[in-house]
Amino acid sequence: MSILLFENLTCALSTLSPGRGYPLSVSQILKKCSTVSQLKQLHAQLTVNSSDSSLPSSLSGSLIRAYASLGGVAYAAILFDRFPSVPSILLWNLMIQSYSKTTIPQQSLRLFQKLLLVGVAADDYTFTFVITACSRCGSFKSGQCLHGLVRKNGFVSNQFVGNALVSFYSFFSGSSDAQKLFDEMPHRDVISWTSLIRGYVNAGDLGAAKALFKEMAEPNDVTWAVIIAGYVSHQRYNDALGCFQDLLQHHPKVKPNEAIFVCVLSACAHLGALDQGRWVHAYIDKIQFRKSSNICTGLIDMYAKCGRIDSAKEIFYKFHHKDILTWTSMISGLSMHGHGQDALQLFSQMVSLGIKPDNVTLLGVLNGCSHSGLMDEGSRVFKNMSQLWGVVPKIEHYGCFVDLLSRGGCLEKAFAIVKTMPMDPDIVIWRSLLSACRIHGNVGLGEQIVNHIAQMDSKSRIGGHTLLSNLYASMGRWDKVAKVRKAMEGSRIDWAPGCSCIEINGVVHEFLSADRYHPLIEEIRKKLIEVLRRVSGEASYVANTRPVLFDLVEEEKEQAVAWHSEKLALAFGLMSTEEGTPIRITKNLRICDDCHTAMKSISQVYKREIIVRDRSRFHTFEDGSCICQDYW
Repeated sequence: MSILLFENLTCALSTLSPGRGYPLSVSQILKKCSTVSQLKQLHAQLTVNSSDSSLPSSLSGSLIRAYASLGGVAYAAILFDRFPSVPSILLWNLMIQSYSKTTIPQQSLRLFQKLLLVGVAADDYTFTFVITACSRCGSFKSGQCLHGLVRKNGFVSNQFVGNALVSFYSFFSGSSDAQKLFDEMPHRDVISWTSLIRGYVNAGDLGAAKALFKEMAEPNDVTWAVIIAGYVSHQRYNDALGCFQDLLQHHPKVKPNEAIFVCVLSACAHLGALDQGRWVHAYIDKIQFRKSSNICTGLIDMYAKCGRIDSAKEIFYKFHHKDILTWTSMISGLSMHGHGQDALQLFSQMVSLGIKPDNVTLLGVLNGCSHSGLMDEGSRVFKNMSQLWGVVPKIEHYGCFVDLLSRGGCLEKAFAIVKTMPMDPDIVIWRSLLSACRIHGNVGLGEQIVNHIAQMDSKSRIGGHTLLSNLYASMGRWDKVAKVRKAMEGSRIDWAPGCSCIEINGVVHEFLSADRYHPLIEEIRKKLIEVLRRVSGEASYVANTRPVLFDLVEEEKEQAVAWHSEKLALAFGLMSTEEGTPIRITKNLRICDDCHTAMKSISQVYKREIIVRDRSRFHTFEDGSCICQDYW
């Protein structure tokens, strides 16, 4: 509402004298308010013009509806409690629905109990809203009780109530209960189908979700968003992109919504699929889709994770409505690219604008300090988390701080932090410490750390002994390796194989270490042998066999490191792209010392920019050096 219109409305209300009553147009005036503050001022004016302290029921009802529509539930509740008579079921439903949308949905349940006590008969809308509130406040038992009341009051065949119940059971991953209700429904609409599909997605049964999705006659944009989000949440990123392409090609009547775009951009980010991410960005621009905070955050994250931090910056600085999500995404992107100082500078700018950082923002800042070796700055941020910003450090923040200290060689200090943490350290923190022990050659501390890990569960103990074995192997102490591995015999270990992805002409290709399944694997291996021979001659590259964790002869060790997944992906990139074209690779594990050395040499000899995103950060190789400055 404009200031002039608001002043005119206030003036008009002030001319009404007490006792004259209020024209019907007052409710229309209330609807023109655009903020709770404006509505409060008009409410005060109405109260002044009232002959007594109370307002007529019709006007109170209009005010309740107006407050609720603007999110002023607290003010609506005051009027509701002071209502001159027993409120109608319409007002009860309005309040129950309004509370279900707030951060305190349990108030909907309390209001429903009060409704039953005063003897007001609940209708289908009442049950729909209060069951929805049960999902939002996580009250499974209350939802089950309401299900019983639904049957008792004869609403079991009502479409709205049925949809709410299917959604409720789906929310709690009770896909079998949701399916049973769905099968019993006399009529189903797109909400019924979508709710059940969401239930299967929540339960991790994507096969059933997809089968149900294919049965639908006309899924809408929400249904498509649910199935695409399901693929992304279960790390089936290629399936998510394929589903999005199917939507655009075969269902032109359905227009992608914000949730779909955010999920698709996330899939591109995880795969490092820059070409597809660029296409999605261009499509968003082409259809002139509104650039919300979520869309811009998704674009920043996609470009950053696909190795184009320059494009991420461009999106960030052009967006004029930045919120905490936008700032955090940009800070995290700079951090993973090793631009720790830039991340700190942006963080300071954000704080100076009065934007309070959350735990995710601070995690991004600490990561940036860790990857850039900014020990003093990172220590200062960690110590100020609670005092300046009211964020209590979680285990992830402790992990970053321990990683920062241990990478910088302060192993004993990092170990002391771990022992005094307010929560039990997880295997990720122990892995950071043990990795640093390997880098700095501190076997004694490594053995102490494993003694602590021995007190954890069996799976973690196996992980700890594996790391100790790696430490011994990196120092050539094969007798110790044999002893540790003998102690591990008989234990089942689920090894995560090295896997690297590279996008060529919009298609993402995956490679495992020593891969034999790619259709062009023989040509790729020949190309890789040629590449390694060339860089050995022109750049004096010598295979770094330190990462090989078995006591093999040197020639066998060189063969072992030669077939790592990122090298195979790189060879495929060299043979599939034009000279001078940048090569982008995504790996699920930390890049090893030998691959890092090889990438530097290859970037120099072949005059290529090579961008590798490993488990924790980006490495940009150019002209024989890496942006990480060998600190990772």
